[in-house]
Amino acid sequence: MSEPTILCDMRDRTALVTINRPSALNALDLPTLLELERTFIELEADAAVRVICVTGAGERAFVAGGDIADLNSRTGLRHYQEFAEVIHRVFRRIEQCDKPTIAAVNGFALGGGVELMLALDIRLLSDTALVGVPEITLGLFPGAGGTQRMMRQLPTCHVKELCFTGKRIDAAEAVRIGLANRVVAAASLLDEALALAGQISERSPLVMRLLKRTLNHGSEMPLGPALAYEQSMIGLVLDSEDAHEGCEAFLAKRTPRFQGR
Repeated sequence: MSEPTILCDMRDRTALVTINRPSALNALDLPTLLELERTFIELEADAAVRVICVTGAGERAFVAGGDIADLNSRTGLRHYQEFAEVIHRVFRRIEQCDKPTIAAVNGFALGGGVELMLALDIRLLSDTALVGVPEITLGLFPGAGGTQRMMRQLPTCHVKELCFTGKRIDAAEAVRIGLANRVVAAASLLDEALALAGQISERSPLVMRLLKRTLNHGSEMPLGPALAYEQSMIGLVLDSEDAHEGCEAFLAKRTPRFQGR
């Protein structure tokens, strides 16, 4: 019996999701994407899960892109219907997940690996990681949301250099251009990612959900409507028990006890 392509372990209030195709450098094929989608649906519905951390199996790769042989077997309409619709839907679900997400990038993050990173909230890179969108070297370009998310998250000149050349950059350069948060020693990557997840999991899960919606949806609006949206969302927060628990705990100089209400 073959091993599952997605592994999921609970670490306190953090779900550790591992893409488990190490022999293929964790490349994303259709079954893996569908299993990743199913996993995120279940985790988002599980009240015990506060944070989701994503990494790759083995020491060589986070996700080294898509399955090129599978991609080469498709023509435009078939690709659009059978693969592109799925990968766009899965990455959009991950991007809009109400729970905070962390990428623990433990090696190669190429093509679809970068596109998955771009859909995750916080990105920690191993000091051995190499990052890039090499599709242009195959006569392609990033087509799983990469061109559009990079243009919204990074300076245009960096996006165009990465896409036009297909070059790989190291972890320090990825942080310098704003693609990731920080570089972590390979031996401590997972520990640091889980420690960060633990810190986030102590916050109110209700307010965190509303905060993430405010950030995500507001970033897709013009400034005027985004400010009005923020104003309405903070009004919702002030109707929560957790907001008043946090204020009362601060005034009483004690640790707040958030219940998600």
